[in-house]
Amino acid sequence: MSDATPQPTAAETKPESDAKPEISFEDFARIDLRVAKIVQAEAHPNADRLLKLQLDDGSGTPRQICAGIREFYQPDDLVGKSIVIVANLAPRKIRGEESRGMMLAASDAPKGSEGPRGVVVMTPMSEIAPGSTVS
Repeated sequence: MSDATPQPTAAETKPESDAKPEISFEDFARIDLRVAKIVQAEAHPNADRLLKLQLDDGSGTPRQICAGIREFYQPDDLVGKSIVIVANLAPRKIRGEESRGMMLAASDAPKGSEGPRGVVVMTPMSEIAPGSTVS
């Protein structure tokens, strides 16, 4: 017999506050994930943590979103990049600017946690046309 104590799995060590409630497949299927290309990026004029992004989402109509990635990315580094967005999120005003969608990004720590936090924008591995569906 081994005296080694079993190590907790990632699921066992994940803080409860990070866990989201389970959803049905039908709920997930209602989310419209699309590829969009960033055509312009600038600092949000009224928020220190936000960037204002102009996107080509393949619809022929420009789309603006506000994303809380300003401390992790320089606006000029984002122009021309393809990203994944939630295209059917209801529009809302964020500090006076309309945001029509949400960019997907991963983080290695929850918002507001102590210590360093990394954020990585989700991008396709290869080039694909703006407006392409993500499933």
